[in-house]
Parts: sequence; structure tokens; C-alpha cells
Amino acid sequence: MSVAAGFEALYGAAPEGVWAAPGRVNLIGEYTDFNDGFVLPLALPHTAVAAVSRRDDGVLRLHSADVDGGVVQLAVDALEPLSGGGWAAYPAGVVWALREAGHPVTGADVHLASTVPTGAGLSSSAALEVVTALALNDLFGLGLSRPELARIAQRAENAFVGVPCGVMDQMASACAREGHALHLDTRDLSYRQVPFDLAREGLRLLVVDTRVKHALGDGAYAERRAGCEAGARALGVRTLREVSAAHLPASLARLSDGTVLRYVRHVVSDNARVERTLALLDAGDTRAVGPVLTEGHASLRDDLRVSCPELDLVVETANAAGALGTRMTGGGFGGSAVVLVDAERAGAVSAAVEQAFATAGHTAPGIFPAVPAAGARRL
Repeated sequence: MSVAAGFEALYGAAPEGVWAAPGRVNLIGEYTDFNDGFVLPLALPHTAVAAVSRRDDGVLRLHSADVDGGVVQLAVDALEPLSGGGWAAYPAGVVWALREAGHPVTGADVHLASTVPTGAGLSSSAALEVVTALALNDLFGLGLSRPELARIAQRAENAFVGVPCGVMDQMASACAREGHALHLDTRDLSYRQVPFDLAREGLRLLVVDTRVKHALGDGAYAERRAGCEAGARALGVRTLREVSAAHLPASLARLSDGTVLRYVRHVVSDNARVERTLALLDAGDTRAVGPVLTEGHASLRDDLRVSCPELDLVVETANAAGALGTRMTGGGFGGSAVVLVDAERAGAVSAAVEQAFATAGHTAPGIFPAVPAAGARRL
């Protein structure tokens, strides 16, 4: 059943419109976005789709085709941050954030369905937030730009759901362009669409979902954010974006806390890796991005310590089987890795990873090619 047909079956009338917003995979630049740094994500073909109609009676009705249970009914003027609610907190949080910002959202009927894997580090939550924000922006004529919608969606996740994420996921979902990666400066939300046509170069980017579910609301993510903020304070800067790679050794020498030192080293070096990757893509030398990815994984594993045995196994196995480079992507503690590989080696690398997981007794991974897709849109 289509999402529009599902809406009509639930609510007894056709929706006013149907919208889609994608998940994303991040090529390079991890834990840099809440430090005002650089990231380089791309949108995936996997999307959250929402059929939506306006209401003017202050009632918000939410339903997901992917979750057992009936319609969740809420009063828009009674929405409270951090009140739980599972999946429904993401679209409800967007309504709350819009109203808090002064936008006249008077209620809605929403029916959602998503093909973005959950818990895989591919931004299933941002897709839900952005598709809701775009639909309400269109239906209520709010006139918000894509970056403004991304900020609203981030506010929903930070303040309403309680996950202190940066803005990368929401910006990628809202602003990505088909066939491109999004070079985003999270300090001012300026961005550039970077051509990313791997097929033309005989390359492929694989996403390996380890099936290890991560939950960023459990405190480990927040602890790393707090550590980065402590590092910035110790160095006398507003954010770690202001620490250059050239001055990193001298900056690290000023830090006495070993954990904070590791976090600072990761963030500053990963900002530099984004810039190196961008220069390689601009020069048409995409193959040389591979070692930068592997270097980035080592930093996430050893300095930030957000990897896990399954992610490390993907990196080791894929690279040994001939990949150009591999790294975990997303918040870590599970989730997914990205593998840059020559197209003719993609099958052999995938098979090697599957065999390694079977040998180790892990659940079989999900492996699919990442094809840069379009950002959020009305269907």
C-alpha cells in the first residue's frame, strides 16, 4: 500500500500532499559538526515518506507503517520536551520546535513510512524530522529555507528528544543533491555541492550495516561532546574549529586531561581530513581518498573510542580484501561502515566481509552501494 493510500485508510480522506526526505551516509568528518567543523555527507536513496494534511483544531495525529501500534494523538499546545514517545517524538518534536519559534502550526494528520535502516548510523531520525518539517513548511506556508528547516529539525532532536547531535544529518537530508556530496561548514551552514560520480571512475562506495544497533541517547555521545567543549575551554577558543591542524601539537601540549586530549586530536585532525578529501575530489583523484578514510577510522577507534569489534572487523577485512579504504560512519558504537572500492572488487570485498562475520559468529551484515541521491522533496 502506498503511503498516500495508507493515510486515506487511516484518516478517511486523501492527504494534502506527500513528501520524502532521505537518510545519509557520511563520507568523512565525524563528531566535527557540533564543533563548528566540516563534514562531507551524501544522501542515500533510502527515504522517510510522509503523507500529511493540516488541522486547525490543535490536534496532532501521528502514525507509522513501520511500527506496531495505532495512531498517536497529541495536543500541540501540550507538547513537552523529553517526555518520551519513541518514534513519535521525532515528528512531534518538529511541531514543538516550529511552534516554539513562533510559527503557526495548528495541528496535522501524519502517516509515515521509512526505508532508512534504524540504528545503523544512517540518520533515520533526521529523515523523519526533515520530512515532517518540509511538509509543515509547505502546508502552512512558513517560507523557511532548507538550512532553517534543518535547524528546526536539529532543535527537535536536541531539545525535545534529548540527543545532543550536530546539524550534519538534518542538513544532508534537507539539502543534498543527486550525484553529489555535500561539503558543509557547520559554523555558518554554508555548503557546496561536490560532484561525486563514482561509477564514472570505476569505483563504488559500499555501506556495510553491522546490524549492531546504536543508541546515541545513552550518554556516550553526550560525554564526547562535553569533552570536546572542555577542550575548547582549556584552549581558550569558542569551539575546536578554531584550532588549526598546523597548531595541533602545541595545542595538545597545553591539555592535561588525557581523554580530552584524545577528543581534541580527533576533531582537529578529522576537520583536516575533510579538507584533504575535498581537495582530492576537486582534483579528480577519488582513489586517493581511500587511505584518508582508513586513517579517519583509526582516529575514531583510538582517539574518540566510538568503534566496536564488528566495525573494526569490517575495516580490517575489507582493506585486506583489496578495498581502497574503509571507516566507520555515523555516531559509532555499532551502525555502519563505508568502503571505497574498485567496482570490479566490490563483490569480492563484500563476500570477504560476510565470511569474516560468519566466522566470528556475528549476525550477517547488510551491504549495499551508496548512490548519492536527492535531498528532501515533495513527491
